[in-house]
Amino acid sequence: MQAMVLDLPGRPLRLADLPRPRPGPGEVLLGVEACAVCRTDLHVVDGELLYPTLPLVPGHEIVGRIIEQGPQARRFEIGARVGVPWLGWTCGVCQFCRTGAENLCIEARFTGYTRQGGYAELTVADERFCFTLPDTYDAVHAAPLLCAGLIGHRAYRQATEHPFGGEARRLGLYGFGAAAHLLTQVAVADGRRVLAFTRAGDSAAQAHARGLGAEWAGSSDDLPAEPLDAAIIFAPVGALVHTALRAVRPGGVVVCAGIHMSDIPTFPYRDLWQERVLRSVANLTREDGERFLARAAQVPLRVDATAYPLPSANEALAAVRQGTIRGAAVLTPNS
Repeated sequence: MQAMVLDLPGRPLRLADLPRPRPGPGEVLLGVEACAVCRTDLHVVDGELLYPTLPLVPGHEIVGRIIEQGPQARRFEIGARVGVPWLGWTCGVCQFCRTGAENLCIEARFTGYTRQGGYAELTVADERFCFTLPDTYDAVHAAPLLCAGLIGHRAYRQATEHPFGGEARRLGLYGFGAAAHLLTQVAVADGRRVLAFTRAGDSAAQAHARGLGAEWAGSSDDLPAEPLDAAIIFAPVGALVHTALRAVRPGGVVVCAGIHMSDIPTFPYRDLWQERVLRSVANLTREDGERFLARAAQVPLRVDATAYPLPSANEALAAVRQGTIRGAAVLTPNS
């Protein structure tokens, strides 16, 4: 099979011919139809996430069809279309797994990081961590749901479900990429008012946000005219933590949604005071996945995606790095 391979962090991916992978117990072999390109892939490729399995096939927003089952794999039929997310395996027995917090499992393995991923024609996945996908999305438009959507929705729940001092009606989104363009639509469907904060001068991203229902879009340097009830930071920029804390009301919530972020500068305690909440989101649970995909079938979401052939993975990564993609970049290995 053909795959894009990372040999060492900091190097471009190389196109390689690899042996056909074989599914082990409880695993399935997928013919990959699409794999979205996530900012987390950049953190892996650039060496900001340490200790990847090398050589590595990146990619963790995978849509594929089952073409072979390993021993004891019986959850899906041959030919079933499934989605594979970032969380690829957990131990099932630690305190986190036993209490519904499998996203914090200390033995967890991650697709496209410590398990081989989807920048390939074929990939192997643990069938327990595969999702049935809504029929309303083709492969290219389903792939971004599997991280931009799933992790974004977990952050959205953390920001809005348990606010202090009233409902979270005014929601700020810092960084308007693949995740924010999906979550804007969910929030608007829920009757929330969305404000989108982008890099200064990024008029294209701001227009994109307004086109998806944001009531305001502007620079992340700006403070909103009215305090926010909650904010989600998708951009991997630590300085935005202080910016967002200053933008939320007393009792407001700021959620850091990325798996990697630059260091957070010091800031005065008064900007955290009055029971403002600052928290991170790590990975996802299978319950998160089922809830979001059910919601995506109901809304439904407009998924903006630009398709790239598999050999153009480095070009797609560069476009994500430069912020020139509106929505998501998606690799199509078998097109």
